[in-house]
Amino acid sequence: MDGMWVVDGHCDSLIDFCSGKRSLREEQEGQWELERARQGKIGLQFLAAYIEAEYKPERALSRGLELIQAAHRFLSANPETVFLVREPKDLERLAPEGKLGVLLSVEGGEILGENLYLLDIIHHLGVRALGLTWNQRNAIGDGAGETKTQSRLTRFGESVVRRMNELGMVVDVSHLNEAGFWHVLEISSQSVVASHSCAAALCPHPRNLSDAQLQALAQCGGVVGVNFYPSFLNSSGQAKREDVIRHIVHIADVAGVDAVGLGSDFDGISEVPEGLESVEKMALLIGDLQQAGFIKDEIRKICYGNFMRLLANVIK
Repeated sequence: MDGMWVVDGHCDSLIDFCSGKRSLREEQEGQWELERARQGKIGLQFLAAYIEAEYKPERALSRGLELIQAAHRFLSANPETVFLVREPKDLERLAPEGKLGVLLSVEGGEILGENLYLLDIIHHLGVRALGLTWNQRNAIGDGAGETKTQSRLTRFGESVVRRMNELGMVVDVSHLNEAGFWHVLEISSQSVVASHSCAAALCPHPRNLSDAQLQALAQCGGVVGVNFYPSFLNSSGQAKREDVIRHIVHIADVAGVDAVGLGSDFDGISEVPEGLESVEKMALLIGDLQQAGFIKDEIRKICYGNFMRLLANVIK
């Protein structure tokens, strides 16, 4: 489909670059590299600095900064093909052809410890999105893995959300527990994202969102990026590309087409759906969406328009 391209709300490839395992150019040893991202029609990639469990809590800040610095090294090593999205005018540079935009995110509020000033520092370093938690509890709130608690955000967590709104940072509720999700929507003055989650009605995993959550996210102008991890797509733990479409259709049905996007989680997932083994296959979803009955304007919204609308409203 002419003029169609993709915003991918989440990938974890930065860890391999930071370790020196891959240059993220053309190796084809992982699920995401630059050349294959171009083949997959990626125009904007949310690139996550995921802070692994072994660094938490004492070394979370140093590891997070190491990953952020690695992202800048990656950008500096590929100036002809990628650029960092920092402000609204950068969004105007995104197109099906040309340089690939990178939006730098941090996956896990542990990078802040209990220090709100660090949010300003990572924003200054180019970070424009923050996943408030991973699966565990931190000083902001409880992750989705804390299944025996129903805790809302802490007072520090409230301060983080409000300061993110002021700075123009995207609040990411993927990995946050349900009570924390509702608390964020109560206090955030800006639209929020679930950058890589799926529909619990189709697969009742703790990481997935209920229909009520999907509808509430839509009402605040938010977007959910459908995750490609088979265990989030299908209760059997095995999935095909059509399962991604199934979740997109469901979210569009219950929350509206304006609320759904794509959030692959490539290089953060150990298994992939059949037919979506790596990033170059994402372009196939465009035809799949057409076959599923979506019209061109709806496909545009799902592939890039919804994320672009949110970013234009949030980042400063």
